[in-house]
Amino acid sequence: MTIGGERSSVQNPFIRYAVDVGWTYLSREEAERQRGGESGLIFTDVLVDQLQALNPGIVNRDRGEELARRVVRTLPTIQGNLDVWEHLRGLKTIFIDEESRERSVRFLDVDNPTMNNVLQITDEWSYRPSADAEAVRFDVVLLINGIPILMLETKSAREKEGLAKAIGDIRAYHGAAPEQVALMQLFGATHIHGFKYGATWNTDGKNLYDWRAEVAGNFEELAKAFVDPARLLRIVSDFIVFPLVDGELSKFVLRPHQMRAADMVVERNKDAAKTRGLIWHTQGSGKTYTMLTAAKLVLSDPALHHPTVMVIVDRTELESHWETNMESLGFGDFRVVNTKDELHKVLASVWHGLILSMIHKFDDLPANMRTESSFYVLVDEAHRSLEGSLGTYLMAALPNATFIGFTGTPIDNTAHGKGTFKTFGRDDPSGFTDKYSMKESIRDGTTVPLNYALAPNEMLVDRATLETEFLKVAELEGVSDIDTLNKVLERAVTLRNMMKNESRVDRIAKHVAEHYKSNVEPMGYKAFLVAVDQEACGLYKDALDKYLPAEYSDVIISASGEKGQHALKRFDYDENKELAIRKAFRKVDGLPKILIVTAKLLTGFDAPVLYAMYLDKPMRDHVLLQAIARVNRPYEDSDGRAKKAGFVLDFVGILEKLEDALAFDSQDVSGILTGLADLQKHFAELIAVGREEYLVIGKGLHGDKQVEAVVEYFRDEERRDELQEFISEIENLFEILSPDAFLRPYLDDYQRLMDMAATVRAAFYQGLDVDKSFLRKTADLVKEHTLSSPIAGTGKVHELTNQAINEIVSGETPDAVKVINLLKSLHDAVEKDHVLSPYLISIGERAETIAEGFRNRQMTTEETLSAVEALAREALQAGEAQKGSGLSQEAFAVQWFLRGKGVNDETAEIIAKAAGTAFEHDPLWRVRSDQEREIRTKLYAALIRAGVEGDTFVDDILQSLRRVNR
Repeated sequence: MTIGGERSSVQNPFIRYAVDVGWTYLSREEAERQRGGESGLIFTDVLVDQLQALNPGIVNRDRGEELARRVVRTLPTIQGNLDVWEHLRGLKTIFIDEESRERSVRFLDVDNPTMNNVLQITDEWSYRPSADAEAVRFDVVLLINGIPILMLETKSAREKEGLAKAIGDIRAYHGAAPEQVALMQLFGATHIHGFKYGATWNTDGKNLYDWRAEVAGNFEELAKAFVDPARLLRIVSDFIVFPLVDGELSKFVLRPHQMRAADMVVERNKDAAKTRGLIWHTQGSGKTYTMLTAAKLVLSDPALHHPTVMVIVDRTELESHWETNMESLGFGDFRVVNTKDELHKVLASVWHGLILSMIHKFDDLPANMRTESSFYVLVDEAHRSLEGSLGTYLMAALPNATFIGFTGTPIDNTAHGKGTFKTFGRDDPSGFTDKYSMKESIRDGTTVPLNYALAPNEMLVDRATLETEFLKVAELEGVSDIDTLNKVLERAVTLRNMMKNESRVDRIAKHVAEHYKSNVEPMGYKAFLVAVDQEACGLYKDALDKYLPAEYSDVIISASGEKGQHALKRFDYDENKELAIRKAFRKVDGLPKILIVTAKLLTGFDAPVLYAMYLDKPMRDHVLLQAIARVNRPYEDSDGRAKKAGFVLDFVGILEKLEDALAFDSQDVSGILTGLADLQKHFAELIAVGREEYLVIGKGLHGDKQVEAVVEYFRDEERRDELQEFISEIENLFEILSPDAFLRPYLDDYQRLMDMAATVRAAFYQGLDVDKSFLRKTADLVKEHTLSSPIAGTGKVHELTNQAINEIVSGETPDAVKVINLLKSLHDAVEKDHVLSPYLISIGERAETIAEGFRNRQMTTEETLSAVEALAREALQAGEAQKGSGLSQEAFAVQWFLRGKGVNDETAEIIAKAAGTAFEHDPLWRVRSDQEREIRTKLYAALIRAGVEGDTFVDDILQSLRRVNR
């Protein structure tokens, strides 16, 4: 029996569903033939034929073969992956001698996905770059016009950690087979219960998307929707982006809300009756890439005659960010307007294409500069870009244009806010064309929730001064621009002086240092300290250096322009040094760990590893939301531990009365910030639930008897799932709250709950690293205080020896614990030694069958113990027998497999010897279809000669032996 039925219950059904929606299945043998052996990367003949069919009069046979060679020879890097994508997008050209010019070449027909493209799917795609290299096997590969586009990794439906293992395999493929992965654009991973997908060359956990969240239904519906040819072609062609992030090439596939909004922008621009639109997507949901994708789609849509797209941004930093990405995101011809004169010249011309400008360059611009209706304007941060007269100048200059606003913050309740959004939302009854709310973003994992706490009272700003000089300033109602905020703060002399008081700065620096070291650093995350102005940044740097190593922190500010602040010149970093600091900060193991800022980096800077914001600058409304959104980006570390929330520690007191700080409708911001007091209350409630529902299990029992009660109770899978969900929720809270003194009365019960969770995980999830299954702070707690448990995996390790088996079986532990420990020992032996002892694979499969019968109560504990003990002793017996058998490792594995199926020893040995001769003659059978066919033929013949009937024996034998290289 194959472990978990990966092939029968996951892989084969997926292929069948893909065939149902238009893909043609090719056997592994046929696929290998078409690519010319296991070192082949593409179906060359298919690609060459399709290039000629899609490019009549441009591509002949010779040119098609040259284009195919280009694809195959691409660099085995993300840069090579970009090169292949540009070919797929039709952005590459070939020189036509007879015309003496370059001509674009189509690799795909997106408009006719099933009619004009060759759609193929195959499985067990084995890639071996050279004869002496290790083979890499992809479970399922989908090809469009002969080029592998998507890889799918499948795992057993029975594997609890199946998705994590699948993603781990996909990450490994990037290192083991980069030449092959350089061609692929997307990947998927599934074990039926979950379905993740993402872009190749970006396998960070935060960029893995849950397909189940997008399409409801069973596995068949999920699979068919995922590989729908029209959808997949659109994603490859239109919704993959390769931006430069701090000078490094990155890759993303857009999320569904981004795809939806980009398409809606195109449709709105086609509707002559509607010339306004508003895309309201919350902070951190990828608004920049949505805008750029929308711009590309508008410019390339044949229904929009000679379109011109203007993207309006409102800050130099963003303008630079956008300009850097234009070329890397596939914009060939675009204009970046740097001055008012340049803007005047561009608008006075008849040039069509993409224009990037800042809003202030429209100041005093004449009316009616461009009057065609095929002019489309995308306005970034629409809530502030059209403030004052600038919006009037813009719309007067382009009277017939369609204006689409983009914003990441809700509509504020001020007159300005309602007026601005009325401008863009007038053509939609709801006030917006598309909305992706904060709640939706958190639900989908696009962003994480935000928690906050107020600093101790003695560090908070005087409330009366804060009210007078900041909160009650009419100019700040609905403030959306940090420059406006700073101008008000410049006038708030008393408030600023109070905040920069030497004693206060020192106290806060000490508190920040202690909080970071005890709360944030143990989680592996980083922090921002937001100071009131540039001078305060310098003061905080000097103060922090007294309590933390100097390399822990650094300051990022704009060129110091504040009068008399010569001391700030030390932070006037050149572009290269600032870039290096930003890049190092984004890396979990890089320095600095804390960035001190006041304005720069509070917008347009994404660092997923950023968890905490120490806020010592008065903010409100849009500016506040944009700032705190820096800590809402998802992050997952190398051990698979995910960031569950962001955190703001408020030294101003601005969050004390959230309604005063945010002038938005309550339904739009409800739940955006949760106070630590609420988290503490919920933690206490969960501890109470834990006491009533879980800590009563085995109550009054001790040691092994208590463990036995726990194991017996959680043999029920539904109970185990409920426990894991409960533990995950309370553990997330502990990660945030620890080491708060509040936790002290609950620590003993929390520790007991974690001991129980560790016991259950060790007992029922063989192969799971129990230590790494907990978040960092809980893992440390479990390691430090965990009680001695008789279950292997929570402290004990049992090697598979006769002595160990005797100790387990004859020990005083309950039978259920003996079963668990024997299964654990068998599992570890298979994982450790199966390469040199392949016979262990079939033994491991039989052990899993027994384990499942035990978990599902199909076998009594006594029956299970007897069966597992026999299997463990059989594994040892097999090891001794192999030494004197004279058989090769593979041949002996065949013999032991047949013995396990009831074939007598003499017959099993005869068949094994024939198998050994076959394996010796065809050693590359795992990766060469011709050799595998020979092996199959010889194994069938040996079975028939010996009179053994077993229709599935050959498949089962070869499937088990393949796992040696997995």
